[in-house]
Amino acid sequence: MARLFEYQGKKLLRDAGIPVPEGEAVSTPEEARRVAERLGRPVVVKIQAWVTGRAKLGGIKFADTPDQAAEAARALLGMPVGNFVVDKVLVEEKLAVRSECFAGLVIDDAAKEPLLVFSSVGGTGVEEIASRRPERIVRLPVDIREGLKENAVYQAVLLTGLPPRTSGPLASILAKLYAVARSCDARSAEINPLILTGDDRAVAADCHMVIDDYAVYRHPELGIEIAREFDRPPTELEKIAYKVEEKDYRGTFYFLQMAENFAEGDNVIGFHGAGGGGSMMSMDAVLARGFTLANYCDTSGNPPASKVYRAAKIILSQPGIRGYFASGSGVASQEQYHSARGLVKAFHEEKIDIPAVIRLGGNYEEKACEILRAYLGDRGLKVEGYGRDDAPEKCAARLEDMMKAANGASHAVRPMTESPPPAGAYAFETVTGRLSIDHSRCAACRTRGCIEACGPRILKLEADKPVLAITAEDAKKGKCTECLACEIYCRFHEREAIAIDLPIPGLKEYRDKIIAAGPGGRS
Repeated sequence: MARLFEYQGKKLLRDAGIPVPEGEAVSTPEEARRVAERLGRPVVVKIQAWVTGRAKLGGIKFADTPDQAAEAARALLGMPVGNFVVDKVLVEEKLAVRSECFAGLVIDDAAKEPLLVFSSVGGTGVEEIASRRPERIVRLPVDIREGLKENAVYQAVLLTGLPPRTSGPLASILAKLYAVARSCDARSAEINPLILTGDDRAVAADCHMVIDDYAVYRHPELGIEIAREFDRPPTELEKIAYKVEEKDYRGTFYFLQMAENFAEGDNVIGFHGAGGGGSMMSMDAVLARGFTLANYCDTSGNPPASKVYRAAKIILSQPGIRGYFASGSGVASQEQYHSARGLVKAFHEEKIDIPAVIRLGGNYEEKACEILRAYLGDRGLKVEGYGRDDAPEKCAARLEDMMKAANGASHAVRPMTESPPPAGAYAFETVTGRLSIDHSRCAACRTRGCIEACGPRILKLEADKPVLAITAEDAKKGKCTECLACEIYCRFHEREAIAIDLPIPGLKEYRDKIIAAGPGGRS
């Protein structure tokens, strides 16, 4: 699920005609001062973070003057909340609160319909309120064909003990809340507190909204960068990784950074799983040995080699990691040689300088391990491959031994360089990249082994040179599966005539910044 910040949710409420406090989200103390000056009255300054209990964290401050508002913003901006650092605060008018209510709209999965929950007693711990004061809470199922009728809501609100003069405005807000949630495909929408002021106004003092992942593409106006539920804004590297998954539905690629900075001496590794349950089991194995995870990554569902390649490149864009551990399910249905080839291409391009243990259990695992041994281990890189009969605990122990032998050496991020194909090279586009063949090098080829290596049989010999056996349009649509087999064969057995370019937008610029920032980079 994709979360919205309070200020984003309040904009949706305001646009729908729901009263919200006047204010603005800002990123600097001076901006906070200007907002307070414009409002001309006492304000509240609140961190924008996906956490509950902000007041207990010290994330809400009150200010009577613009100078105090600036000081409050200065104290809150940069405040650590878990692994997240606050970069926005909401400055809005302070209201005279007479009482608080709670309003929430959720999807009742059992009943398969929306459910409106309203409590005439608000504040934190609405579940506790429900147990102590059940008469103050109503639950109203919503028929999506009929919608939410304001009169029905009004009658429900009256049941909580509120007088008619306040039940009317509240019912109007609840009906509009449902309309907002439906219009933006929200899985849940919550106003807590929904306050009643001293002058009998009903105002949404807070707002939490979660949008359905699968509907995010329909709402570019919401500005959601990653359609996943985080407890913090996504990191720059997570944004880059998400772009890989966003438009390539062949298998899955999930990438989450656990932390960006590590303490000296931490046994930090890049983690690359395959399959939810198997990944969790493998992660437990490395954590049990005292490793610290730089990231959690999962490539599963039979991803192409190109997606595994990109995942490895992104994992290796994290400076300071001391090992690379890949392990997933022991009975995965995906062809493991695809993952092996993706890792081979990535590790050679990166000139991987840290130990790596790769456990590829599942279909064709023997072939996958042979690919890793032949093109990585036998060529001087500290990479070992294992199959389903080797438990994650055994593989984690082996990585620990290899890292000790490396004396704690850590990974240095390398700049990404572009290698355009030579002028006149034969080339065609694939689903996510471009394959080029330097036919001038093919003349000295002894085996023409790229044709045999190409499992999908999209290449053929023409005038003794490899060319497409299908149309360029079909190759781009996916007939070329980006298995990387032809490039790997040509690189290690023949003339290095074949090159497959698989761009990762934004990664070059990200690495340039990492390298310029200091230790961990390598020029």
